[in-house]
Amino acid sequence: MANIARFNTLDNALDELMRGFFVRPMNFEPAAPVQLRVDVTENDTGYVVRAEIPGVKKDDINVGIDGNQVEISAEVKREKEAKDGEKVLRSERYYGKVYRAFALGQDVDENSTQARYADGILELTLPKKASAAAKRITIQ
Repeated sequence: MANIARFNTLDNALDELMRGFFVRPMNFEPAAPVQLRVDVTENDTGYVVRAEIPGVKKDDINVGIDGNQVEISAEVKREKEAKDGEKVLRSERYYGKVYRAFALGQDVDENSTQARYADGILELTLPKKASAAAKRITIQ
């Protein structure tokens, strides 16, 4: 009788993945630009936007407001951490540009906006623009 061996390609692929996971450095750099994670709240007077931007200096953050459109962009810069004689085995942190744009329900008063950055969180206070009251026309 012939010896029959079971061959399972999934087992081999899993073994190769696990072997490479602990030995070879892997590249997890995303193909598309990374979007910022934001929380947006609204009250009667305006909006508050909180965006997660860890590891960025406040000088590398740009905020643009045009009517009800809000754009936030930043650049996470890579710092050289490897010393002489060391090699990087794993690098998962993202370095590069991050961007987010969205529209709010009402126009924002650009002159009264405030921005604060602390502990990796950008907080924007965006007051609503006073809407012009409808003019009533008297019929003669």
